Amino acid sequence: MAHGTARPARSAVFGHPEGHSLSPVIHRLFGEQCGIALEYTAVDALPEAFADTVHRFLAGAHGVNVTLPHKAAAYALADDRSAAASRAGSANVLTRQPNGRLAAHNTDGAGLVRDLTERQQCNLRGRRVLLLGAGGAARGVAWDLLDAGVEELVIANRTADTAAALAASLGVPQARARYWQDLGELGRFDLIVHATSAGMLGQPLQRPRSLAGPKTVGYDLSYGAGAQGFLDWTRGAGARVACDGLGMLVEQAADAFALWHGRRPDTGPVYARLRTGT
Repeated sequence: MAHGTARPARSAVFGHPEGHSLSPVIHRLFGEQCGIALEYTAVDALPEAFADTVHRFLAGAHGVNVTLPHKAAAYALADDRSAAASRAGSANVLTRQPNGRLAAHNTDGAGLVRDLTERQQCNLRGRRVLLLGAGGAARGVAWDLLDAGVEELVIANRTADTAAALAASLGVPQARARYWQDLGELGRFDLIVHATSAGMLGQPLQRPRSLAGPKTVGYDLSYGAGAQGFLDWTRGAGARVACDGLGMLVEQAADAFALWHGRRPDTGPVYARLRTGT
């Protein structure tokens, strides 16, 4: 959405807790690149106050990014939902439309696929993929991995019924659930996507090294300290590439920026600055 006034375009990221997000920095860099004056903040919203807080904020703003634990609530709050949000059953972007209705979007899966294929040079077509986790983060990316042409999507979760439910909701023969305790029998994968909350919660998670090999790409959807345990395991298992979700974060943010401002920024320079800390 383009803006014709001199007032800064207001937006924010909503989460809980929300003291560590890189989103304000990313959107500031996007705004500088595109010559758009922005006012982007981080809002710590308790789950019970999320709906009221979002409505008050969007009364004078154009959109918000949404992170844990509010993605399902954001989806429920919306009047209209994109196809990606409907498939995931969750939203990471809410946009106030000219008619006042709230539109929900989910840009996580597209951001992951773009980072994998363009930045990490990981061709997904015909590949064997293991998705660890079956919660909101996994649901946000599963359909996009299938759309990218993966040959097999194996879903494993510590709660087996949740993995089975996700596989069933996808409704395609390429997707199937397996028990976590059977991971050692599944052989090697071309791509392993870590989408559980274990790293963020500091919980140990057992994974057999037989899942990875010299051609494997390991990808954690989180970034920073929360991704370190999985990245260490990936490198120890001899994988070709071990990467966190920083690139996905930048790519999904660029899609949100385009929804609000009608222009998608160049993500390369922003990613490079964040990666080097400059």
